[in-house]
Amino acid sequence: MPTPTVACPPALPITANVSGVTTTSVTISYWIFFRPPCGYDPPMTVSLFADREDAQQWRAPVASATSGTAERNGTVTIDRLAPATEYWYRFTDVEGRRDPYMIGSARTAPLTSCRATATIDARWGGGFVATVTVRNTGSEPLDRWRVSWRWSGDERVQSVWGGVAETVGVDVTVRNASYNGALALDGSTTFGVLVAAGAVPDELTLSCAR
Repeated sequence: MPTPTVACPPALPITANVSGVTTTSVTISYWIFFRPPCGYDPPMTVSLFADREDAQQWRAPVASATSGTAERNGTVTIDRLAPATEYWYRFTDVEGRRDPYMIGSARTAPLTSCRATATIDARWGGGFVATVTVRNTGSEPLDRWRVSWRWSGDERVQSVWGGVAETVGVDVTVRNASYNGALALDGSTTFGVLVAAGAVPDELTLSCAR
């Protein structure tokens, strides 16, 4: 009797997404829908490539990691990666079968290059004035910086000095002025902001990046 041909359903046998990143690692979560011959058997190996073309051709992987032995739905974390770098990932199962469909991208987080802290200098019923200190906390000099935050209420920036402000809805970004973008190691500078607000916040939660 001839061996019957297995008819696989018209669906991808595996799907995945990026579930976490750090400055030196990415974590990929995956779901295997079918077993062989239509799908895969764990453990699954995730290989990272420097660009999409390398990933498409399975050429020169830069890193890889393997899941637990019985994880049909699991996660794989690949570490020792470069910060602020995009990688492309693909899957291989325990028998070395390469998945021909799933190709995704993941970017590691950037290194923290600066820190911003705010001090509210004066407040009144309709607003406040604050001074923001930007300090270089990285390992090399900075040639520029930007500080971002999100308003929680009806706050509105009236004016900024020592920086250039951009507001989109409740999101605010202040970039360095032409004269204070360069910061040496552990160097700092300040900018000021005048804000109209129905209620003055107790503090501002700021993020800083190059």
